[in-house]
Amino acid sequence: MADEKDRLGDKLRQKEKAEEDRFFAERDKALLEKIRREQTAAAAKLAPREPLCPKDGSRLTTIEHHGVMVEQCPTCQGMWLDAGELEKIAARERDSWLGRLFFRPRDR
Repeated sequence: MADEKDRLGDKLRQKEKAEEDRFFAERDKALLEKIRREQTAAAAKLAPREPLCPKDGSRLTTIEHHGVMVEQCPTCQGMWLDAGELEKIAARERDSWLGRLFFRPRDR
């Protein structure tokens, strides 16, 4: 008889432990989701409207250079190209080294 009491007590303790674990898991999940939302909102507020120079961290200004809009750093005078902008410049310069780099015949 004492054996049956112990088994029932063990099962009750296991059930309480499982409910406690489930409670904390749900609470942790809700807290993590809240932190993610706050971080996303904070990142959106802090995200710069203009790109920053990778070299010195200054704000880049957009200028037109040979018909292509590029970003230029006002302090270091570096020019930064987005995807496809170098190819646009190279297409006009087929006879230069840049054009030959992009438009050389492919070896088969």
